[in-house]
Amino acid sequence: LECIPNFSEGRDLGKVETVVEEVRKTPGAKLLDYFSDPGHNRSVVTFIGEPEAAIQALGVELQDKGKEWSRFP
Repeated sequence: LECIPNFSEGRDLGKVETVVEEVRKTPGAKLLDYFSDPGHNRSVVTFIGEPEAAIQALGVELQDKGKEWSRFP
């Protein structure tokens, strides 16, 4: 599968790197690209993998539901 999740985080690069590192270290998933846009406070990660690997690669919890700084809800 090709996965292209968008995250409402583009300013805190530590959080972005946590997501990217989760994809990198997941067996069966391969990171293709990622991009962060601080102006819109979003990041896009592109990776491929088998279905189970894709689910595992996205299994990181960072969301702070008390804050929303993105221009896009």
